[in-house]
Amino acid sequence: MFAIVEIGGNQFTVKVGDIIEVDNQNTEVGSIMEVQPLLVSSEDGATVKVGTPVVEGAKVSLKVIQDFRGEKIRVFKMKSKKRYARTFGFRPEQTKLEVTAIA
Repeated sequence: MFAIVEIGGNQFTVKVGDIIEVDNQNTEVGSIMEVQPLLVSSEDGATVKVGTPVVEGAKVSLKVIQDFRGEKIRVFKMKSKKRYARTFGFRPEQTKLEVTAIA
């Protein structure tokens, strides 16, 4: 069984046992998050439930594994013929989640 969930404005296709990296969720490591899926389907596609906007009565349980900082992102801005160029970067705060159940 797999589901499509929306976390932090991004959509992810998940199955039980998958590990996903999302924007920081401000939760404790080891805690369980529950989100409502946008779509739930069986592996062979025999049963598909599409939500409007979420599937009522369905939940996806996610275990918080780790909070960490992602890879450095470089941002470069330039305006041609104006001698304007700026470079800066940042490392986004992220959370690693493991899918424990789809019900």
